[in-house]
Amino acid sequence: MQRRCDRNRKRSKRRAIYCPVHSCYLDSMSQKYQLFADQPGQLQQRGMSRRSALMLVASQTTVPIDGEWLEAFWCEQCQATKWYHVRKSDERTYELSAAPRELWQQVSGVIDPEGNPSVGEFTRKHSRHVGCSCIKDFKFVS
Repeated sequence: MQRRCDRNRKRSKRRAIYCPVHSCYLDSMSQKYQLFADQPGQLQQRGMSRRSALMLVASQTTVPIDGEWLEAFWCEQCQATKWYHVRKSDERTYELSAAPRELWQQVSGVIDPEGNPSVGEFTRKHSRHVGCSCIKDFKFVS
């Protein structure tokens, strides 16, 4: 039987997310970035039938995946911030794995590390320059 003080506790408990390497508690360093599926295969990997996945993707452009997200955590032992793919398996249990590259394509609201593909090389190069004394790049080729 539970003690009375445990039964009446209204405050939320800390998420039990631990480092896969050191088993120490991880501190969150970012917001949760929810995953979305835009292909039927992504839904099939999570246990949905092929037919249901095809119909759902055909009716909606993207489908939010419940209980999965990307989040950055700080490990006290590693002294580093790492991105993890978090799966909520139970009410208070979470599974962590290193965030693979292909999952970044399924997240909304993050900046692509390779940059925007619609931006040209010239614009990308000049966006990194400090100041605007780069008139030599605008020379005419004769």
